Amino acid sequence: MRWQRARERLIEGVIRLCGLSSIIIVAFIFLFLLKEGVALFRTVSVGDFLGGRRWYPISEPPRFGVLPLILGSCAVTLGAAALSVPLGIASALCIAEIARGWTKEALKTGIELLAAIPSVVLGFIGIAVLVPAIKQLFHLPTGLTALSGAITLAFMAMPTIVSITEDALAAVPRGYREAALALGATQWQMMWRVLLPAAGSGIVAAVMLGIGRVIGETMAVMMVTGNAAVIPRSLLQPVRTMTATIAAEMGETVRGSDHYFALFAIGIVLFAISFLVNLIADVFLHRERS
Repeated sequence: MRWQRARERLIEGVIRLCGLSSIIIVAFIFLFLLKEGVALFRTVSVGDFLGGRRWYPISEPPRFGVLPLILGSCAVTLGAAALSVPLGIASALCIAEIARGWTKEALKTGIELLAAIPSVVLGFIGIAVLVPAIKQLFHLPTGLTALSGAITLAFMAMPTIVSITEDALAAVPRGYREAALALGATQWQMMWRVLLPAAGSGIVAAVMLGIGRVIGETMAVMMVTGNAAVIPRSLLQPVRTMTATIAAEMGETVRGSDHYFALFAIGIVLFAISFLVNLIADVFLHRERS
C-alpha cells in the first residue's frame, strides 16, 4: 500500500512537472520573441509598424509596415474558415448520425489520413492542380491568389474541425435525440434544432482550433498565394501572409539589422493572434465541460 501511494505521488509529480515545463517553454519562446522584436521599435514606431501599408525591408529608406501581411493572413484564414466550417460540421454530422458500419469507419479513416498529409504536399497539389484551375476559371493573369491559399488551408483545417465536432456530437446525451424524435421531429430537425445547439460550445471550440491550425501554416500558403505584400481587395489577388514573410526572408537577413528585428516583431504579432485564438477555444471547451 505504501509503495502504491509513493508510485502515485511520483506519477502525479511527473505529470505536474510536464505541465509546468510546457508553460515555461512557451513563456521562454515569448520572451525570446519579445527580446528580439522590441529592438525594432527603437527606430520604428508601433503605429508605423502595425499600420504601415508598405513592406519594403531592403529599400532605402526601409519600410516595415505589416498591415498588408496582417490583412493577407486574415483574408486567407477567413476564406479557409468560410469553406472548412460548413463542410466540416456537415461531415461530422454525417459521420456521427447518418453513416453506419463500415461506411462510418471509412469516413473517419479518410479524415484522419487527410490530417496526415504534409503541408508541402498540399502545396504541390495546389500549384499543379488548383492554381491553373483558378486562373482559367476566373480569367486571371495568375492563379496564385488568396483564394488558392484559402482552399488549400481549408483542407488542412477540416480534419481538426471534423474530429472535435464529432466528439462534441457524441457527447450529447442520447435522451436528447430520443425526446426530439418522440415529439415528431424528423432526423434533420433533430440534428439542426437539438443536436447542434446542444453541442454548440464544442463546435465553436473545434472551429477556433481549426483556425488556429491554419493561421500558423507556412509552406503551403507560401507556395500558392503569390507572396505579394499588398493590401488585398478581393480573394482573387495575390497576397502575402506573416508566416510566409518570416520563412522567406529570415534566411537572407543580416543578424542584428532592423530587418531581422522586424521579422521577430511579426512573430510577436503572430504569437499574440494564435494565443488569442487558442484562449477563446479553451474558454468554450471549459464552458462545455461545466
